[in-house]
Amino acid sequence: MKKVFFLTGFFLSFVILQAQVTSASLQASGLTCAMCAKSVYKNLEALPFIEKIDTDLDKSSFLLNFKEGMDMDADAIKKKVEDAGFSVAQLKINVTFTNQQVRNDQHLTVDGKVYHFLNIKEQVLNGEKSLLLVDKTFLSAKDSKKYASATRMECFKTGVAGDCCTKEGISDKTRIYHVTM
Repeated sequence: MKKVFFLTGFFLSFVILQAQVTSASLQASGLTCAMCAKSVYKNLEALPFIEKIDTDLDKSSFLLNFKEGMDMDADAIKKKVEDAGFSVAQLKINVTFTNQQVRNDQHLTVDGKVYHFLNIKEQVLNGEKSLLLVDKTFLSAKDSKKYASATRMECFKTGVAGDCCTKEGISDKTRIYHVTM
């Protein structure tokens, strides 16, 4: 039994070491002036895992660079944007992969977060890849609906692990982020 736990722990640590979230591109909606952008910037700056923020006022976007060794929290980013009085129009995270096999409807743990891949072909990921968060809280309802047909798993509707995930050893209270490439 100890051998099984050891091998399971080894495998999980191996999967986690195969990928790391390094940065994100955030597009906020509702920004009308430089003061609006400054308000969002100030809120995002308070997040402990953000190292540097670059802004593009023409596109109402922010490039967020994360501190090495700290876990990025997409929900915290969304909350900071909303606390400034705006909403997230799009959030893309940049993840560095090393020989990571992925397929459609697969769950993968990256930096302690579980990502559910949708609308992708089976492939091996190497280098930096951009993943679009397609949860209904990170896209418009119309855009999010496009991805709903890509899976029948309950976790897409609720944002937390369901029966599909617990079979994979993921706790039923775990937040699941849905992504595509």
